[in-house]
Amino acid sequence: MLVLSRKKDESIVINNDITIVVVEIRGDKVRLGVEAPKEVPVHRREVYEAIARGEPLEIQLSPTQVAPAAPEASTDEISAVRSSGPEESRPPANDAIP
Repeated sequence: MLVLSRKKDESIVINNDITIVVVEIRGDKVRLGVEAPKEVPVHRREVYEAIARGEPLEIQLSPTQVAPAAPEASTDEISAVRSSGPEESRPPANDAIP
């Protein structure tokens, strides 16, 4: 496993088309922004594992578990924002962590 250190507003680029940005750090919580092409699935590990087990998405998440990717979002939330480029913004993925 590659381990990298990043500070707030610093990023990591994967395969020239995926960018992970440290949006905020507060206590033991880190908010990450993910920019990826639409065709690249991005999930939290527990959601990915539930999908792999064949569980329907409705069971995996309750509406309170979906975090907005807006600045007014709680600092205890991690939200994933997927886009095909820095100029294009899409709604948050359904697997953002509160």
